[in-house]
Amino acid sequence: MNADDGGPGLRVTVVGGGVVGLTCALQLRRAGHRTEVWSADPVERTTSAVAAAIWSPYRAAPADDVLRWGAVSLAALTALADDPASGVVLMPGTVVHRGAEPVWWASAVPGSRPATADELPVGAPAGTRCVVPVVDMGRYLPWLVEQCRSAGVVPRSARVDRLADVPGDVVVLAAGLASGPLVGDDSGFPVQGQVVRLADPGLTDWILDEENAGGVTYVVPRGHDVVCGGTAVEGAHGTEPDPTVERDLLGRTIALVPALRGAPVLTRAVGLRPGRPTVRLDRTELDGRPVVACYGHGGAGVTLSWGCAADVVALVGS
Repeated sequence: MNADDGGPGLRVTVVGGGVVGLTCALQLRRAGHRTEVWSADPVERTTSAVAAAIWSPYRAAPADDVLRWGAVSLAALTALADDPASGVVLMPGTVVHRGAEPVWWASAVPGSRPATADELPVGAPAGTRCVVPVVDMGRYLPWLVEQCRSAGVVPRSARVDRLADVPGDVVVLAAGLASGPLVGDDSGFPVQGQVVRLADPGLTDWILDEENAGGVTYVVPRGHDVVCGGTAVEGAHGTEPDPTVERDLLGRTIALVPALRGAPVLTRAVGLRPGRPTVRLDRTELDGRPVVACYGHGGAGVTLSWGCAADVVALVGS
C-alpha cells in the first residue's frame, strides 16, 4: 500500500519515528488518513529506545495539559498490558518525596495512596504508592512499528532538512530535538539522561526518587533487566556513557534497592530527552500548508504519547 493511493482522508506525513511520531501515525491511519512516517534513524536508535519508560509525567509542562494527555495514555497503556506482545506490564511501585509537597500527578492515577513505612527505602521520609504501566521499549517499539505497518502506515527512511521537501496535504512534526530547527523554533534543548541496565535479581516494584540529593534516581525492573538511572543534564549533547556518572548513579540506586548490589551490568546507554519549556502541540501554516507540531515532551514521551496523538488527529481534521 502507498500513502498516495486513492481513498478518503488526507495525505499526512509524520516527520519523526520515535514513540510520539509512531503513535501519531498509527492513530492518524486509524482515523482514515493516508499516512507516511519519515524517520532519520531506525527505531532502535531513537531516543525512545533508551527510555526507562515508566508512566510518569517527568519534565513536561504545562501541568493541566500534561495531566490530560497523560490520563489518555494511562488508559491506553493499561489496556495494552493485556497483550503480552506489547511489552507493557502493570507494576506497583513507590514515588519518593522528600519535601512537604505530595506527588503533583498522583490524583491522575486511580488507587494511588501514601506509602507505608515498610514500603519506603531506607532514609526516605514519605512516598506515594501506585500501579502504573512499565513499558519495555525493546519490545514495545517493534510492536508499535508492526501495528503501524499492519494498519497501512508507510515507513520512509529519510533525514528531513526542510519541511518543503516532505510530501502531503498536512505535515505532523514529531521529531523530538530535530523538530524546532525545521520551523524556526529555538526553544528546545537536550536533557541528557544516562542509564545502566543490570541483571534483574527478581524485583517486583519500581522506585522513582526525583528529589534525591545526588540527582534524579530510579529503579525500573523489566524481568530480564533493571533500568537504573539516572541523570538530567540540560544542554549536554554527548551520547557516550560516562564511567564516573555510572558509578555515582549505581551508588544511589543500590542505596535505594540493596538487592541490586553485585548485579552484573548488562548494557548501558545515554539518550537526549527533547526538552522545552512546554510541550508544543499546535497547528500552523508553513509555505501554504498545515503543519501540526507535536514535540518537546521532555522525559515523558511514552507517558504523553497516546493523549498527544489524539490531539494531533483532531488538529489534522478531515
